[in-house]
Amino acid sequence: MLDLETRITGGHHESLVLWLRMLSCTNRVENEIRSRLRAEFGITLPRFDLMAQLERQPEGLRMGELSKRMMVTGGNVTGITDQLVAENLVVREPAPDDRRAFIVKLTPAGRRAFARMAQVHEQWIAELFSGLPSDAKTQLIDLLSTLKGSLTAPPSA
Repeated sequence: MLDLETRITGGHHESLVLWLRMLSCTNRVENEIRSRLRAEFGITLPRFDLMAQLERQPEGLRMGELSKRMMVTGGNVTGITDQLVAENLVVREPAPDDRRAFIVKLTPAGRRAFARMAQVHEQWIAELFSGLPSDAKTQLIDLLSTLKGSLTAPPSA
């Protein structure tokens, strides 16, 4: 299967090989989840992600906060929210402290729909990672935590 790793040759730096391997694995998992969400629930990954953010915040989130958490533009969040409002999965309410702002919340129907999707999603992830033994998963989590910490640490002068 062709993917980002086809760029690797024997002369590439080990860190580049690692980066492309991680990216290839991430892309494969993400593409499979996208495909399954669409086939099983008729929903896109960004819509699922927006609902996941709202599920964690029952009081709702401002559009700008959703945009930051999802790392997409405000216009993208508006379009996704419009679709979910039309399907009665989320609702927009005026922010009590700012008439120009809106808070987005899951509707009761949205909560039920997301609960079903999240349960199946978790099973899919478990299935996709079933090729790794538990101790390898634990080790990989620890290694990636170390990497993440080193990436967020301030640069040494």
